Amino acid sequence: MGHDDSIAGDTPRVSTVTKKKPSFAASLCALLFLGVGLFPAMAFAMFMEMEVVGQGRRFFFSNGTFGKLSCRSFHFIVPRRTAMECWLQHLSELAWRYRVVVCCWLVAMASGLRLFLRRRAACHTYLVDFACFKPRDSLKCSYEVAEFITRGFSHRFTLPSMFFQKKIFLRSGLQEETYLPECVIMKPGRASLQDAMDEAEEVIFGSVSTLLRKTGVSPQDISIVVTNCSLHNPTPSYASMIVNHFKLREDCKAVHLGGMGCSASLIACKLASDLLRLRPKQYALVVSTENISLNWYTGNDKPMLVTNCLFRLGCAAMLLSNKPSDRSRSKYELLHLIRTHRAADDKAYRCAYQQEDSEGNLGIALSKDLMGVAAGAASTNLAILAPYILPYSELLHYVFTLLCRRLLGMKIKQHQPDFKLAVNHFVLHAGGRAVIDEVQKSLRLTDYLTEPSRCTLQRWGNTSASCLWYVMAYLEAKRRVKAGDKVLMLGLGSGFKCNSAVWLALSDAGTNKDNPWLDCIHRYPVLNTLCSGGHRGKPL
Repeated sequence: MGHDDSIAGDTPRVSTVTKKKPSFAASLCALLFLGVGLFPAMAFAMFMEMEVVGQGRRFFFSNGTFGKLSCRSFHFIVPRRTAMECWLQHLSELAWRYRVVVCCWLVAMASGLRLFLRRRAACHTYLVDFACFKPRDSLKCSYEVAEFITRGFSHRFTLPSMFFQKKIFLRSGLQEETYLPECVIMKPGRASLQDAMDEAEEVIFGSVSTLLRKTGVSPQDISIVVTNCSLHNPTPSYASMIVNHFKLREDCKAVHLGGMGCSASLIACKLASDLLRLRPKQYALVVSTENISLNWYTGNDKPMLVTNCLFRLGCAAMLLSNKPSDRSRSKYELLHLIRTHRAADDKAYRCAYQQEDSEGNLGIALSKDLMGVAAGAASTNLAILAPYILPYSELLHYVFTLLCRRLLGMKIKQHQPDFKLAVNHFVLHAGGRAVIDEVQKSLRLTDYLTEPSRCTLQRWGNTSASCLWYVMAYLEAKRRVKAGDKVLMLGLGSGFKCNSAVWLALSDAGTNKDNPWLDCIHRYPVLNTLCSGGHRGKPL
């Protein structure tokens, strides 16, 4: 643990959240047992109370209008139309005689039906809305600012390290409008704990306030809070900061995830979804960010200098709900969420690793195996996701080629499933130009489908876990998402972890005044940097 309401560490190797409802089956079986099992017992008791004349022989009706019926205490001849009335009268007598059993059966049926409906309502997770933080213009990191910061560390950086950072920055795919914390710009290398707290409060409170204003939800209506930040985990935690600042109610379930890497946002969404399944008709607030103030590397180890050129300031807040009444105003519904974890492989475990260099400077080292590990983790994750979303034609084609290769020994190319047949939009982790290139090659995506992730990298940089929501905001700013579309989110992070989520759009996306892309969407995509990842370019 390490904090009052925090969860730090790794997760199970594979975890899925789909629309399967095992609890529904149990409730339905109980209903069927009570309804189908108890009713025949009562009918048998009623049959024992009534004896048909002739010991089971058929009724004889003269001219089709009369029948002979015998009850235990009397014999009579009645018209055929009153036989049902006699049956109902005797049924009411039995119900009164066995009224305790009948009352118990009705209570059990009502309870089972209520439980069934509550479970069915709680199984849906809706994304009501989300908000991405947009820093003030004074925090923009242009090329000149980046060079100023590098020269500010001249007493620590060697000349080769300075040239290396310049080269990486120019090739990273980042433009001159990304953001850095104020302490990194104004006093490089002298950040304090208070600077880190100021950064966290600015981005977290800003994004949450925007989200609450957009949705009209009161802080008192929120019953679950899940936050995530990998490298800065103070006490009290970020979740407690939100509860204190917005004065959430005392029974609010607050959880903080630490050390989960760039894929933590979907992990937080999964945890919030699981908690919502246990508490119907509730709101869950998810906040994803990363703190840079105390994690700016000041050494000369090249694998650790790369993070200075990629990671930038950002934060995203999401409001989830399982209220059936919120479906009409929600933007998306969560259909599937798949998590895979490859920490058992040493190469994957150490490809993104926090450590100290030879001089004792703390930073994140990115190994050369990162691209291959990321591609392998994505393939493993999508192989688990494929049966849930791919059409049967693609699955049969894949199985057919696999059997031909394995059983018949035929030298044919293994069919690669085409996820474009099942998904309309792809939200890829904007971790870097090479990461996007590798995922695009693996999934055989077009430049148009990877454009949102590349443009997000250019405009905002790698904002860690929150970058997925900046990509989603780009799609909405371009008005590409229509009702009924499916959006695939793919997050990659240290561990090594790969998480994917499929969202169903419930309405057409529209640009609102709180979209962070609103004032610059007309400049994107950039013509000669969309595929090449260069530093400068002209807008289309």
